[in-house]
Amino acid sequence: MAVSGADGAVDVGEGSGVESPGRLAALSDGIYAIAMTLLVLDVSVPDGLSRAGFEHEMHQVWPKLGAYALSFAVLAALWRDQRQILDQVRRADTLVVRLTLAGLGAVALLPFPTALLSEYGGAEPEAVAVYAATIALISLLHLALFLTLWRRPRLQARPVPDHIGWTTAIELGAVVVICAASVVLAFAVSPRAGLVTWLLSIPLKHVVRWGGRVYHRVR
Repeated sequence: MAVSGADGAVDVGEGSGVESPGRLAALSDGIYAIAMTLLVLDVSVPDGLSRAGFEHEMHQVWPKLGAYALSFAVLAALWRDQRQILDQVRRADTLVVRLTLAGLGAVALLPFPTALLSEYGGAEPEAVAVYAATIALISLLHLALFLTLWRRPRLQARPVPDHIGWTTAIELGAVVVICAASVVLAFAVSPRAGLVTWLLSIPLKHVVRWGGRVYHRVR
């Protein structure tokens, strides 16, 4: 069984409880897989439609497919980020467990704002705001989890170099900035303008990583 030390961390060994990094990673994989599966349940076409009704429903399903694709890509990126963080954990203390579970709770919620986005994302800025707030919350919890690990070497499976630490922190923080920008644009310009800002996240992440590697080589 797991044995708690004086610092509140949990020693990982055979038969460890959910606090072990392996169990946390397995739980994370399961929650992300369920959330990804639930996304597609909102995409459907009723039975017994006439030709005109079928064509109408097919026009209605495209926004749902778009929201599904966006959320699947977002969840895939968030899952990768969390797995990379959990791979750095040797010992999971109470704070690490709580932050991980809080992040997974927000992940499990994502199918709801995705449904809002598919139904109202093109017309209602509140739908974009709820979606962006959920992604921002997940990213903030990932950032808090990473900073907790970075500041506590005793929890690390291997040392985290400073350039990796700063690059990861900036990358996670950049997602929060994109979320804030999308909310502002959704209300100030249009909901669709808010959605377009999500396209910036992909090149921005690559720029941050490239900058981190260049800075490390220069140093």
